[in-house]
Amino acid sequence: MNTTTDCQIVLGTMDFGTRVDPDRAFAILDSFVANGGVWLDTANCYSFWADPRGVGGASERVIGAWLRARPGVRDSVRIATKVRHNPLVPHSWPESAEGLSARAVHAGVEESLGRLGVDHVDLLWAHAEDRTVPLEETVGAFGELVAKGVALRIGAANHAAWRVERARSLAREQRVEPWTALQLRHSLIQPRPLTPLAEAGHRLLTAEDLDLARSEGLAVWSYSSLIWGSYERADKPLPRTYDHPGTTRVLAVLDDVADELSVTSNQVVLAWLMNQGIDPIVGASRVEHIEQALAARRVRLSDEHLARFAEAR
Repeated sequence: MNTTTDCQIVLGTMDFGTRVDPDRAFAILDSFVANGGVWLDTANCYSFWADPRGVGGASERVIGAWLRARPGVRDSVRIATKVRHNPLVPHSWPESAEGLSARAVHAGVEESLGRLGVDHVDLLWAHAEDRTVPLEETVGAFGELVAKGVALRIGAANHAAWRVERARSLAREQRVEPWTALQLRHSLIQPRPLTPLAEAGHRLLTAEDLDLARSEGLAVWSYSSLIWGSYERADKPLPRTYDHPGTTRVLAVLDDVADELSVTSNQVVLAWLMNQGIDPIVGASRVEHIEQALAARRVRLSDEHLARFAEAR
């Protein structure tokens, strides 16, 4: 698993080409790279729910256009994309959501490469489980893509820990590349225990996931790391599922630590995640958002700060 020193801020590009127009997306991407950012995270289904066409692909097309407009920049960035969930019939989700059969995986990746204008991605995620397909088939398809050099690494997003470990065992049996990365929802504050999340398909990082990652040397990426701006923006109140005493305690400590370090609350949250060995994904709709996030790499939390957070949580 990543150590604190090698964790990175990942640029989440979900809204590129829909809520974030290409010009702004280009400016964000330029700033990200200029300030030392490396990883871009997208998916073939982004963002079908916001696209009048009713299908995904907009984010990948914007990244592809940016790569074409910036000769040589491909050597400076690493691209992660995902298969699973793209509607195969416009405006028909989840009924026509792409699955994880071998055919679907290969077709999805081929289309992603075309939109991105690249011959490989640096990390390919299985975006969510597909229990209608034998896990052996999915594992074999992902392994074949690595063997072909189409994906340099592979990972599982929104998967149960036991499914990830089962898939890794199957990969060993098939002598193919295993999943070596996890992507799950995580942040400093946590929802009320046993309360369902409002967001369909989101899966929270658990202690079991971290235990698996640390035992097996897997990378961990977190999404919704800043809870859509709710740590800092009065117009973005926390979802009701976060309304419990633990949140109140943690937010009080967060305010104190941010004041002590003369940094923003978001920067403290990102620093805390990286201290756990987690690479936080940060979405940005403006250049200043990503500049602020990248500055979190310079925030140093002391053992005393971490102990205060641990006690509050």
